[in-house]
Amino acid sequence: MSKFLISSLDRINVVAEAFLQAYAEPAVFCFYGSMGAGKTTFIQALCKQLQVVDVVNSPSFSIVNEYNTVGDDVIYHFDFYRLKEEEEAFDLGYEDYFYSSHYCFVEWPEKIASLLPENRYDVTISVLDDGSREIKVSASQ
Repeated sequence: MSKFLISSLDRINVVAEAFLQAYAEPAVFCFYGSMGAGKTTFIQALCKQLQVVDVVNSPSFSIVNEYNTVGDDVIYHFDFYRLKEEEEAFDLGYEDYFYSSHYCFVEWPEKIASLLPENRYDVTISVLDDGSREIKVSASQ
């Protein structure tokens, strides 16, 4: 298990860079945390480090956003918060994304728990008493 600490918002890019050095290979990253914990904000910082050229925002209504990088790579960003049933993920063709060999950043993965790939990283963001964020990453297999 890896741990990262974002002591303040002005340190988020440094932490995102360290995160990507530790997890340099594209994979599915499932982000867990309460509403307002900073999942989208951290994903924005990760995308900045990955040199995304598109605007990065929460795909709350579209469910999935596709971002392009300077190097012509693709990153997928999911937000399953609004799903009522797991089966709705089938309409998106989630398997094509998850098994694409591209970075996939997934918010609210608990909404599709049984559909998540076995080989993934679970990323838990917790808000500490002082307002800082602790990020714990563990491999699921």
